[in-house]
Amino acid sequence: MKDLLSRANITGFDAAAYIEKYRDNATALPNIGIAVSGGGYRALMNGAGFLAAADSRTVNATGKGGIGGLLQAATYLSGLSGGSWLVGSIYTNNFSSVASLQNGSPGSSVWKFGSSIFQGPKDDGLSILNTAEYYKNIKSQVDSKKNAGFEVSITDYWGRALSYQLINATDGGPAYTFSSIALQDNFLNGEMPFPVIVADGRSPGDIIISLNTTVYEFNPFEMGSWDPTTYGFAPTRYLGSKFDGGVLPTSASCVRGFDNAGYVFGTSSTLFNQFILSINGTSSNLLTEVLASVLKDIGQDNNDIAQYSPNPFWHYNPATNRDANVTELSLVDGGEDLQNIPLHPLIQPIRAVDVIFAVDSSADTEYFWPNGTALVATYERSLNATIGNGTSFPAVPDVNTFVNLGLNSRPTFFGCDAKNTSTLAPLVVYVPHAPYIAHSNVSTFDPSYDDAQRNLIIQNGYDVATMGNGTVDAEWVTCLGCAVLSRSWDRTQTTVPEACKKCFERYCWDGKVNATVPVNYNPGFKVAGAGVAEESSSGRVMPAGKVLAVVVGVVVSGLMMV
Repeated sequence: MKDLLSRANITGFDAAAYIEKYRDNATALPNIGIAVSGGGYRALMNGAGFLAAADSRTVNATGKGGIGGLLQAATYLSGLSGGSWLVGSIYTNNFSSVASLQNGSPGSSVWKFGSSIFQGPKDDGLSILNTAEYYKNIKSQVDSKKNAGFEVSITDYWGRALSYQLINATDGGPAYTFSSIALQDNFLNGEMPFPVIVADGRSPGDIIISLNTTVYEFNPFEMGSWDPTTYGFAPTRYLGSKFDGGVLPTSASCVRGFDNAGYVFGTSSTLFNQFILSINGTSSNLLTEVLASVLKDIGQDNNDIAQYSPNPFWHYNPATNRDANVTELSLVDGGEDLQNIPLHPLIQPIRAVDVIFAVDSSADTEYFWPNGTALVATYERSLNATIGNGTSFPAVPDVNTFVNLGLNSRPTFFGCDAKNTSTLAPLVVYVPHAPYIAHSNVSTFDPSYDDAQRNLIIQNGYDVATMGNGTVDAEWVTCLGCAVLSRSWDRTQTTVPEACKKCFERYCWDGKVNATVPVNYNPGFKVAGAGVAEESSSGRVMPAGKVLAVVVGVVVSGLMMV
């Protein structure tokens, strides 16, 4: 943190001396959280660009215009749906850097998105060579859970398929568990942020919104919810054990291995079960028959549910827990309640997070760019005294204002003045996905990307995080440092430097609104001179970046993404 904030070069302020002064007082120091949104592979790759920029291990990330070290200085890193794939992959691979996952290792299928989960990996070594064998292995892995007496769902197959791409181990590491992250030396030594993955609770057949959803989180120690409905946690390591009223009866056995890492990633992204369903009649008779059998058992309406049976919260908190009397806890994609950025774990008062970097890769607009919907959902939920449960979130405008004022095209700070919200409300640095060197607004449901396109989208995410490595705003790193220190200065009654006052004038939302319905949001490149205009098949004018070694095109919903 000292290194990061010293490189922020805040005029008139000695950041290193400030951090050193309060180094033994954790409550005075900045407490940083990073939240990576959902959005399929687009969210994984754009989020990867942000984390690469924030990681001091990335080449040149601590150079001019770089924000390297923000990841190491952060206390929490949360992911949801596609963002959970990114967070989960980094942590299950021993807190690997984005660069090392991109480069891979001989025989590894990790982050090889050119072969979709329908096909399976193409490389030998740690992986298998043909689709039939791939499906056979997935079925065998899920059967082992079923044969042990547990319910299985489509999410089990989805999670195993994801693991081949996300975990650098033979057959996607079927024995890897999410709780095992807590056993890693770099976790024990505090060398990484605390990882959290988010899912929503949903009873079968229900339609959920942010105000009636119980939000669940998975971390290496516990799984559960802060919400007043369930308001409890079970040890992640022993999920699958028959808890009753919050305890394990002496007659029951402890179960290990239920928290399979792929199943946790899959739980946060059950919306993508339709990927698996789309193989019907096109790929494997074996897997098609299995999925048809599963659907017959659970019903077509519940194909997006991850089943946690036995329910870890059976008979727990029955006065408010709507699932206290059911033997199976149903969880779904963490973005189904519109809170597509996993802010919920980071605004819990007990965690006292000062600043949240909200990396938004949502596809809210016609052309798959974000418009602040996730922030609005979390803000509105915090206003509800019952479900909010003491959480506080800074005020944000409506989604039309986000677009009309350009708040969805550049970093924007919300909650700059804590006195206008609550002393518990964090400052939120909204980092929306935007085109810097590439139109990386690919469809959420596009299942494959070759390495060149993958690298391009990650690089674009890097530029989003650094504002073009300082080319769009040479003072961005300074302003980022001001945001990190803001709440700490409030607590220590430190005078805000003039340089930061200017940053806050530039990046803080000033409360203005423009709620008129905007025209279709179709942004151009943020980096000046990045390319030349090129007409797409849909009639859109899209610049083709001159920074590209190759031009990569993917047709998505009739649009040519270049």
